[in-house]
Amino acid sequence: MLPFFVYGTLLPGEVNHDLFLRGRTAAEEPARLPDAALYAGPGYPYAVHRPGSAIAGELITAAPGAYAELLVALDLLEEYAGPDRPDNVYDRVAREAVRPDGSRVRAWVYLAAAPVAHHLARSGTEITGGDWRRHVEG
Repeated sequence: MLPFFVYGTLLPGEVNHDLFLRGRTAAEEPARLPDAALYAGPGYPYAVHRPGSAIAGELITAAPGAYAELLVALDLLEEYAGPDRPDNVYDRVAREAVRPDGSRVRAWVYLAAAPVAHHLARSGTEITGGDWRRHVEG
């Protein structure tokens, strides 16, 4: 049962955190996701694989007994239907996130599916610094 690395509307204080995570978490802590860049979407961001970049977010650990329900709910929210599905908007992948103390933890993260990532590389708007909160407050 991996924790989740979240970086957009699932962050504490954001709308989807309240709808999907409130009451279902045991821990929430700041972290960074190396080798990723962030792009603005229509009201929410997309993370894509990019060596040498990093994005800001939070590690979310599910509350005891809430993991399976949370996994299903987040897969639905992120329009992830399973590995290598052509209709995925995001792909759920296991990646290493880095805590402020430098320790690394393997976590689920939703990255833009390949067709979406290709479109973003051509015509997307990158969020400078990889921080959704700063972008929204900006």
